Amino acid sequence: MGIIRTCRLGPDQVQSMRAALDLFGREFGDVATYSQHQPDSDYLGNLLRSRTFIALAAFEQEAVVGALAAYVLPKFEQARSEIYIYDLAVSGEHRRQGIATALINLLKHEANALGAYVIYVQADYGDDPAVALYTKLGIREDVMHFDIDPSSAT
Repeated sequence: MGIIRTCRLGPDQVQSMRAALDLFGREFGDVATYSQHQPDSDYLGNLLRSRTFIALAAFEQEAVVGALAAYVLPKFEQARSEIYIYDLAVSGEHRRQGIATALINLLKHEANALGAYVIYVQADYGDDPAVALYTKLGIREDVMHFDIDPSSAT
C-alpha cells in the first residue's frame, strides 16, 4: 500500500467525484445507481461547489480508494447545522487500514470549520464493520428509519 492522502473535493475535481461514485457502486453492489446514470459535469461541479454538500476522497497516488459523501443540514431551531454522512466506502483491498477513520476525522475538521454541532450516520443491523467503526467514533442512538414515497401524495 502506498501513502494515502485525503482531501475535500472541489468543483475542479469532477473526475475524482466520478471515481468516488464508481467506488460506491462497486463496494455497495449497486453500479446501476452510482455509475450508469451519473449526472453531467456541470451538475457535479455545482454540487461540489455547494455549501450543503461535502465530498471527501482518499487517494493512493491518483486512484480513489475511499470516499465519503455528506450533507450539511442547516437547522431552524438554532443558528447551527448538522452533518449527515450519506455514503462511506473503502475499496475492498484497502479496508482495515484506517482510511474510513481518516475520512471521518477530515469530516470532523470540515464540521468544525462550518460550525456544525454534530455529525450523524446510519448503520444497518448486520453491517458489523460499520457498526464497530461508528461505535469507536461516536455514541449509538437507536432510531427507526422510514422511506416515504412522494409519488403516493393524495
